[in-house]
Order: sequence, then C-alpha cells, then structure tokens
Amino acid sequence: MADISNRKLIVEVCNAKNLMPKDGQGTASTYAIVDFDGQRRRTKTIFRDLNPRWDEKLEFSVLDAESLAAETLELNLYNDKKSTGKRSTFLGKVKINGTSFSISETTDLVYYPLEKRSVFSQIKGEIGLKVWLEEDKIPPPPPEEQKSSEAAPPPPSAAAEEKQPEKEENRANEEKKEVEKSGEENKPPEDSKTEEPPAPAVVQAEDEKAVVARKSPNLGSSESEPRYHGGGGGGDRRRRSAYDLVDRMSFLFVRVVKFKQSKPEPDSLAHAKLVIGTHSIKTKSKAENKEWDQVFAFEKEGLNSASLEVSVWIDKKKGATDDNSAESSNLGNVTFDLTEVPKRVPPDSPLAPQWYTLDGKDSPGNDVMLAVWIGTQADEAFQEAWQSDSGGFIPETRAKVYLSPKLWYLRLTVIQTQDLQLGSGATEPKFKNPELYVRAQLGAQLFKTSRAMVDSSSFSSNPTWNEDLIFVAAEPFEPFLVVTVEDVTNGRALGHAKIHVTSVDRRTDDTSEVRSRWFNLVGDENKPYGGRIHVRVCLEGGYHVLDEAAHVTSDVRATAKQLAKAPIGLLEVGIRGATNLLPVKTKDGTRGTTDAYVVAKYGPKWIRTRTILDRFNPQWNEQYTWDVYDPCTVLTIGVFDNVRYKHDEAGKQGKDARIGKLRVRLSTLDTNRVYTDSYSLTVLLPGGAKKMGEIEIALRFTCSSWLSLIQAYASPMLPRMHYVCPLGLAQQDILRHAAMRIVTARLARSEPALGHEVVQFMLDSDTHVWSMRRSKSNWFRIVSCLSKAAAFAKWLDEIQGWVHPPITVMVHVLLTAIVFFPHLVLSTMFMYAFLIIGLRFRHRQRVSLHMDSRLSYIDAVGPDELDEEFDGFPSTRSPDQVRIRYDRLRALAGRAQMLLGDVAAQGERLEALFNWKDPRATGIFVVVCLLASLVFYVVPFKAFVLGSGFYYLRHPRFRDDMPPVTINFFRRLPSSSHQIL
Repeated sequence: MADISNRKLIVEVCNAKNLMPKDGQGTASTYAIVDFDGQRRRTKTIFRDLNPRWDEKLEFSVLDAESLAAETLELNLYNDKKSTGKRSTFLGKVKINGTSFSISETTDLVYYPLEKRSVFSQIKGEIGLKVWLEEDKIPPPPPEEQKSSEAAPPPPSAAAEEKQPEKEENRANEEKKEVEKSGEENKPPEDSKTEEPPAPAVVQAEDEKAVVARKSPNLGSSESEPRYHGGGGGGDRRRRSAYDLVDRMSFLFVRVVKFKQSKPEPDSLAHAKLVIGTHSIKTKSKAENKEWDQVFAFEKEGLNSASLEVSVWIDKKKGATDDNSAESSNLGNVTFDLTEVPKRVPPDSPLAPQWYTLDGKDSPGNDVMLAVWIGTQADEAFQEAWQSDSGGFIPETRAKVYLSPKLWYLRLTVIQTQDLQLGSGATEPKFKNPELYVRAQLGAQLFKTSRAMVDSSSFSSNPTWNEDLIFVAAEPFEPFLVVTVEDVTNGRALGHAKIHVTSVDRRTDDTSEVRSRWFNLVGDENKPYGGRIHVRVCLEGGYHVLDEAAHVTSDVRATAKQLAKAPIGLLEVGIRGATNLLPVKTKDGTRGTTDAYVVAKYGPKWIRTRTILDRFNPQWNEQYTWDVYDPCTVLTIGVFDNVRYKHDEAGKQGKDARIGKLRVRLSTLDTNRVYTDSYSLTVLLPGGAKKMGEIEIALRFTCSSWLSLIQAYASPMLPRMHYVCPLGLAQQDILRHAAMRIVTARLARSEPALGHEVVQFMLDSDTHVWSMRRSKSNWFRIVSCLSKAAAFAKWLDEIQGWVHPPITVMVHVLLTAIVFFPHLVLSTMFMYAFLIIGLRFRHRQRVSLHMDSRLSYIDAVGPDELDEEFDGFPSTRSPDQVRIRYDRLRALAGRAQMLLGDVAAQGERLEALFNWKDPRATGIFVVVCLLASLVFYVVPFKAFVLGSGFYYLRHPRFRDDMPPVTINFFRRLPSSSHQIL
C-alpha cells in the first residue's frame, strides 16, 4: 500500500515590531490568534513588550487541497486582559491569501503591516511570519491490519444504513463542540465597546467538497473555478455557466478511434474518410494495431447534407495517403442520419465510442470504432478537435491562452573595486589619471556607471562608485549577469565577473538587508586575475514591473507572491462576433478575404480566439474570465487578420494585419451587470483612418463585497516600494520598454507564436514616438479641461457687467450671506456639490468602448503628418521631406517657446517686486503695504470683504474702460527677458 499524504499548513509566528501601546503604561502584552479554514490556534502571551518575539509554529490541517487557493489565513493580535485587568484590546490583523503559501520550509521571513479593523482603529507596527505547506506522510498499516482489511465485512442492513447518517451527524456535532470549546478558551470576553476577534467558521470537509463545483475543461473557462473574496476573507463560491454571455453554437462531433479488419493485411496503413455533402476530411494513416483517436467538429449551420458517411481506406504501400491512387482500397463505409444523432451538453459524461460494421462488397466483416454526437463549443473535445470554420488542424488558427513571463527588477549596486592592474604590463602604456567605469549586461540590457578618475601612482587602485543599476529580469532567468570594469583612457577591459542570477537574494521591502559580495575579475590570458569588485545584487519583489503604458495598465500587483492579495471580483468577457469586416488581403489574386481572430489582454493573461477563415461576419462565441485585483485597470481587446498560418515559398511567415482595437476601464462598469453591444473598429493607416467593421462584445464585472471594492479606491495605486524607494521617470520609461521587449520576445517563442506586431500593438509600444496628431489631441484635451474655467470666468464677467440684473442682485445677496454667516460656507458648498452631482447620475454617459476618432484627432490630420507618425528611427524619407517636417516642428516649437517665456516672465515680475530690482516700484509697494496694515487694523474684515465684493460687482456706468491700477502696476515690473541673447 502506498503512503497516504495529508497536507498541513505551518504558520511560524516569529516576532512583531513597533506595536501600539494598549495597557495604559506605554507597553502591551501581546498574543496572536490565527484562524484558517475553521481552525483556531493561539500563541503564548509576551508581557510588556512592544517588540515581542514568539518563534512558535502553529499547525493547521488542509481539509480540501483543491480549494486551498480560495482560503484565507487571518491573524489577529490582542493585548492580554491579564495585564490591564479590564478587557483584551485589538492590536491589528493580517490576512494572507492561499495562493501565496510557500511549499518549502526554507521560505523567507516576511513582515506584514498590521491592518485596521475599522476606520477608528489605532493600529501601527508589523509582524514577521513564515507560512508554508508540508506533506504529512502516514506509514502503511502492518501486515496484520492489511489482512484484516482485505477481509471485506458483510454488507450492512437497511437499518444500519439508516443509522449511519445519524452517527456521522452526531460525530460532526461533537467535533464542532470541541472546536468551539477550544475557541472559547482563547477568545477574549465579549464587550459591545471593544473590537473582538471574529468567531471561527467551522467548515467540515464533506461540506467544503460539496460547495466546490468543478468545471469541465473547455475553451471559455480558466484553469480553476473562479472564487470571489470579500473583505472578510470568505469565499463566495458561485457557479455560472461557462457560456452565458455568448450564443451556443451547434457542432457535429465525430470521434474516430480505430478500425478492425476481418483479414488483416501485413505491412499496410489505413485512414478514415468523413464526407458530409461537400465537406470531406480524412484522418492520418495508421496501422491496424494503432489508434487514430481524432475528433472532427463540423459547424452545423454550414452543413449542406443530412447524412454523414465514414469510410475506411487501406494504403497497401506505406506512406501512400492519396485515397484516389490505385494503391488505396475501400474497406467499406457506414452512414449516419444527422437527424437521429444524439445531443450532448456538458457536464454530461463523454459519449462512449462504439463498433460499427462497415458496409463493403469486396471485404465484409470489417469494423470501425467511432462516436457521433451534436454538441456546442463548450464541449471539452472542441479544443483539440479539427474545426471546420478555422481550417482544421492548423496550429496558428487554434484558440490559445498565453501567460506573460513573471518580471522582476534586478538591482545591482556597484560599490568599489580593489587590486586593479592599471597598465602593469611591460608593453602597456601608463596614463596619469585613467578613468574607469563599470558595465553590466543582462541579456540584451546594458547599463553603465559614471566614470571614476583614479590616481595611478601605484600599480593598484580602489575606485568607488556606490551607484545602482536596475535591470528587468524574467523567469526563467538569464543564466549570468556579466559585470565588466573598463578603462576609458585606453579603451580596454580590466576584467569581468559573472554572477549567477538564480543565486541572487530576493527581498520584498526596503527593510530586508541584502548582503554584499566580492567577485574576482577575470582578465585576459596574460593576466588571469584582474582584481576584484564589491557589489550588492538582489531581486526586488516589492515592485510591480510595468510592461504597459501607465494610463492603460491592467495589473498593479507586486512581483513577490508573499505580497499577493485576494481578488476582489471577476471579469467575464464574451467575444461574440464581428460584422461587416472589410477585406484585408486577396485570395488567389481574385477576391478579397479576411481571416479574423481576437486577442484580449488583462494582467499577465492573454487570450486568443480561433481564426475564422474567409468570412466577413465571423462568429467566435468564446468566453473567458480574469480575476480582478484592482478596479482602476484596463482591459485591451484587439482584432487582427491572420497571415502567419500561410507560409511563402521561402517558408517565412508574414505579419498579421491590424483591424482595430478597443479598451475598457473596469471602473466605468457597474458591478453584476451585463454589457452587450457592437462597437466600431477603426485602424490608423498611413493613408488615414479607416473603419474596418464592428465587433460585438459582452462584459460582466462581478464583485462579491462592496467593502473590498471601496477599500481598493483608498489604497495606493502601486505597491509600497514604488513610494518608499521610487524610480525616476526616465528610468521607469527605460525599464518599461525593456519589459515590453522581453514580453514580446517570450510570447513570440510560444507555439503557436503570438506575433511581435500583435504584442506591440496591444501594449502600445509606440506611445513615446513623436506624433503631430497626438500632440494636437493632447493640446485640445488641455483646452477642453480649461474650458470649464473659461466658462466660469465668462459667467463672472457677465455678472460683473450686469448682463442679467436679477442674477447679479442674487449674487449680491449671496455675498452678504457669506460675509455674515461664514460658518455655513463649507456646508453649503458640499451640499450644493452633492445635489448637482447626484442629479447628474441619471444623465451619466454610458460606457464607451470604441476609440474616439474626434478625440484622437484623426479626421483633421494631413497625409504628411500621418506618414511622419509611421516613419521609424532613423527616418527613411528623402532629405527634402525631412527638412519640411523639421521646419514645421520648429514653427510649432517656436510658439511653445514664446508661451513658456511669457509664463516665466510673470513669475520673474513677482520675484522682482520683492527683491528691489525696480526700487521705485518696490518702494510704492512697501508704502501701500504699510497703509493697508493700518486700514485693516481699523476696518473689520467682514466690512472689507463686503465692500470689495460690491465694488467688483458695481454697475458698468460706475466702471472705467481702462485696465485697473493693479494690472497696470504689475505689467510694469521688470523681468529677465531683456537679458536673454
């Protein structure tokens, strides 16, 4: 008998730091209560210590390994009531998702910040934990027990069967009482005014297994059942149909398994042929003792016959697969009436193949094993089946799910070098003050430190840098990080060192210490030892590596799985179909055609639908799901024309053509609501914008807990390391493009490959490229935002000019009320905002998924500007064309230059007023300030505000047409514009 393996969850509670004092004497007596899957454990109490250390290991049984990812480990810290004599007080809590549990006891110590239970909790500090899973091996029973177990007991009677559920129920109640009793011993006394730990939810293994619903593997489902996690950490395990957002498509499935001959022929191969009207397909050639085991899926709407004919052909000569050749002979056929074919819908079990006798005149008695049924795209056999609408067994037309590689930031801190040999050879020249720098390379990424000048009076030197070089590393990692010390003076390398990336330390926050290391520098053949270098290398797991543009990011989670959080909801996308697609290429040089497929990306998961060949109105009807960790993220959907499945004469693949793209920001979607609509597909080409058709998409964003959704809006957008140790904007841009190149290269190496042109189009890798169209679009976006302020200024000018006298009188009354009742100003403003914004809810704009052509400014852009946008680096256009574009850019930059100069002049005038650059102007200002101080000392502030308001709103007949004195005085102040050459 094999060993029985029971998984256990081990939680080692190590220590806590900087806790909040709760005993009234500046300290705290702390103990921890840990809950997992209805089980509760308690640590000992550490008295009067704000930095307690327990070093206790707590064990929990894993009742159901399949639902482990949906469980949540919760730890609550309390101040022991024995130290205060009153009641136990709450010190903080930590929640850890089941997906972040390690499987090795050598896991690193991770410090988790303590979280509040409510808004009014006063919590601070962090706790260090180690959490891992281990296998508990139970040895097999002794031989006597095995023999006794082999003797099967007699079957129970009916009365015993009726009593057995009662015994199991009593046993479950006894276990529940024991768990509740153990929880009461560790539970603090109840108090309505005190935050208490929640009671454990007792979950039995039988009930847990009954709740977990298993999905049959199909195209539209994710790898595991989606689970929803609310603020309480519980799992709301709902089960929905895998295809409730799309239409069910009927397919005729034929599974051909094998055949059997009455008179076997040696040294012969056979293949099966399926014929439905004009549709004809055959299997691979196999020998009699080998199985075909191939599935064929025919779209039912495209069938032009009511019968299916399956025939078996013998290839007497190995390698002959042509059924029309003289070497092939027919063993017989079997015919099915499609009106009598049974229907199957998952989760029904697969239809068992049966033997059917072939009707053959020459060789009777031959059989073929097959199964025929009518199903949908939800059938588990659909993924690997030959599909009539996507070209059969072509790998490049199949539906696939891709995963982006896990990305890390690798930080290399170059500290110093020692024992460098600077021109120590007899033939090597010596320089007085050589300049050195360190060059580091990881794959295709290359970074250098600044230059350090050293004194070469001695044969050795110890230059110091203390600079950080940051790379993007993807799992599986590149084997080596190569560090080279080079001399700029004579252009030679003094030595290099190779660092194994897999041996580099990992850290999740800035408090973890990373050890520094010395590496020997390997020189050339004449000098095998070139000195040594002191560096510090670590993999940063507390950052999120951006591989998308910041405004369209779809994932903001940290790299380290110890910092993983539970998902707050589920995003379901149904890709239904497209209509009125335009032809992208020609078929046989006679007519246009389109082979369309859809790519969607959210987080690290990419999906690709099957390619529908030669159709302008393709219907995919595929549904996919993603876990949502942050609602302020973006889903990207792109439509492409498949060119890669066809190879040219040289065996090379073409590039897939763009048809269109749309994006969905999840924060604009209502929860638990289905959005189904058609959206236009517009693509920008060198000849201008072109509408390529429409795509029909169904969306649903479900969230089980409003509290978790609201908490997400209050949390930082990026992980903590982005704010504690921020990266520069230029450095972030460099690293983002490096991450894009890595993701593009990795997905291009998949099988079938996701083309680099597809990945770059989905990731918007060209957003940094200069575009006159994008510049105009951004400018008009700024103008649109400032138009609200301009409208307010215009309204204020109308009030001042008494265009509408009743409104101006009301403004006078409002000003008087504000002056005499200032305590009502803020409350009135917020109530006004509440009413105005609340009333606008009914007229809110619906979700818009299409690309806005007006906002993109594609209708008013010239052909030369579009050609400039599609031109690469370096430019491939003629010198005259480049000169025209350069002159146009100079004119635009000249206007921007004047605008910047005017803005700078206003600030310089204000600075000149305080620095006596114009003595007379500053003297006048000083005298006015003195008089103003005396006036405000005598005049009440309310009277000044009221008088100033009435003066500003005076009637036009009492107002002069010339600018006011203050504006004239400010414009006469000097600036630095006259000092510029």
